[in-house]
Amino acid sequence: MTSSDAASLFSRAREWAAKDPDPATAAELTELLQLAEEGSPAASQELADSFSGTLQFGTAGLRAALGAGPNRMNRVVVRRAAAGLADFLVDAVGKAAPGTRPRAVVGYDARHNSDIFAEETAAIFTAAGIETFLMPSALPTPLLAFAVRALDCDGGVMVTASHNPPQDNGYKVYLGRHAVEGSGRGAQIVAPHDARIAARIDAVGALESITLAADGWTVLEPSVAAEYERATAALADAARFPSRDLRIVLTPMHGVGGETAVAVLNAAGFADVTLVAEQAEPDPDFPTVNFPNPEEPGALDLALETAARVDADIVLANDPDADRVAVAAKDPYTGAWRMLRGDEVGALLGAHIVARLEPGTDQAPGIADEAASGEGAGVFANSIVSSRLLSRIAAAAGYAHEETLTGFKWISRVPGLVYGYEEALGYCVAPDLVRDKDGISAAVLIAEMAAAAKADGKTVFDTLDELYLQHGLHAGDQLSIRVADLGLLDAMMNRLRVSPPDSFGSSAVETFVDLAEGSEHLPPTDGLLYLTRDETRVIIRPSGTEPKLKCYLEVILPVESAAELPEARQAARTALDTVLDDVREALGL
Repeated sequence: MTSSDAASLFSRAREWAAKDPDPATAAELTELLQLAEEGSPAASQELADSFSGTLQFGTAGLRAALGAGPNRMNRVVVRRAAAGLADFLVDAVGKAAPGTRPRAVVGYDARHNSDIFAEETAAIFTAAGIETFLMPSALPTPLLAFAVRALDCDGGVMVTASHNPPQDNGYKVYLGRHAVEGSGRGAQIVAPHDARIAARIDAVGALESITLAADGWTVLEPSVAAEYERATAALADAARFPSRDLRIVLTPMHGVGGETAVAVLNAAGFADVTLVAEQAEPDPDFPTVNFPNPEEPGALDLALETAARVDADIVLANDPDADRVAVAAKDPYTGAWRMLRGDEVGALLGAHIVARLEPGTDQAPGIADEAASGEGAGVFANSIVSSRLLSRIAAAAGYAHEETLTGFKWISRVPGLVYGYEEALGYCVAPDLVRDKDGISAAVLIAEMAAAAKADGKTVFDTLDELYLQHGLHAGDQLSIRVADLGLLDAMMNRLRVSPPDSFGSSAVETFVDLAEGSEHLPPTDGLLYLTRDETRVIIRPSGTEPKLKCYLEVILPVESAAELPEARQAARTALDTVLDDVREALGL
């Protein structure tokens, strides 16, 4: 950094500290600035990164580390985001329904500063003329998504960083009523709305020009949570699946889902629920896990220890904002507890929902009205990187199926959706209630499915085997390559485009799709899809949220009898290992 660059950086930092409405971040920035001016390389680097640009608003809203500066999550950045979003909502509603006052609801989790960011958003919305509702306490993300629809709002904001590390926070935006049309009502934003909101944020004037109302918004009664709990518990179909004999261990992973999830499971008839004591209460520092994500190695260790101690049948693990759920059970093949892959749970839930919609029976609780008109009505959906097993389950039952781009902002928009999932532990089992992934409603149906299997003397693994016998053994794996330089992601993708592999696992590539070109079914996205002669599928794409290249692999093996399953599993594992080697070679690793 040149001396003039340093002088400019220090000047911008001093100006920020002088205007920062948060005394804590102003003090932290002043201390960091002093260290940088004294020659600390670490402080200089942190300061440079904090002011290296403006945190960009996109389809994931905002998400970054907490701290001062335009490239961090703080009260200045949140105020500007709220002001821009308010301007967008007022304009959108004014055009769609002239004379109508916009309505919005704001929720928050228990992360550092979430409540402050939420209250200031409510104050800015109110000052802009928006009828604003603030959730009564730190609550799960699905509850905010539920409230957007239940309160007939035009917009919703959830202050959360989901399963990110404790130093992060974020700002997730939903649109409803007059702000968006069709199946997107109550769902997360997608293009072009993200760009339009970002443009409004960019157009916000000086910080001091943003008006915050002193009062005037409505703090919702706790009854909004009770309404969600009643509606979600009512998803359970005791008439067709009466068994509730299931011993559950549940962890909210230091997040906000524990109280709600236990209440819902109990109300649905599942009384034997043991919370993981060390992780039961919200704690923004997540002290017992290195990374508060159920997918991460070690994250479920305490839950599995608890399950072994109480002789549980199943473990359910929500991430900190409870929009996802992981499942673990004792594998009869090894005798050891293991977490099921997201695709395994996705298939099990899909088959269970099919069973709840059997032709000739009454509509199952919670199933969307548009999916209740008989066999073939309603659509099952999953992201393109998820397993193909759900499509076979749906087709066998006479239901339509769609693949979408990665992310629930796309899955939730599928017209006629009855069930959707993505392999990253996200499941939407009641789109009429929550037009997003919901780890609590999914937990209810997982428990119902597991209890039904237990009543028949089976486990969830036995149920999976039955699906494999009918549709083929679907086995998947992933390879994630983290990079320090984002330019390496482009280089690896370009390498594949210039020199595409001609085979994976000794099976010739028969179909190659550059997803960046888009199709009649999918909008353009940066990714490559390969399908070989033996139905092996490889998808390679850059992560949308992390500096990673992600590779998704799936093989399908026909299985004629239960006796063949052990050998088929081994063959699938061998095939996946071979394909992994081929992917690494194709990437030049």
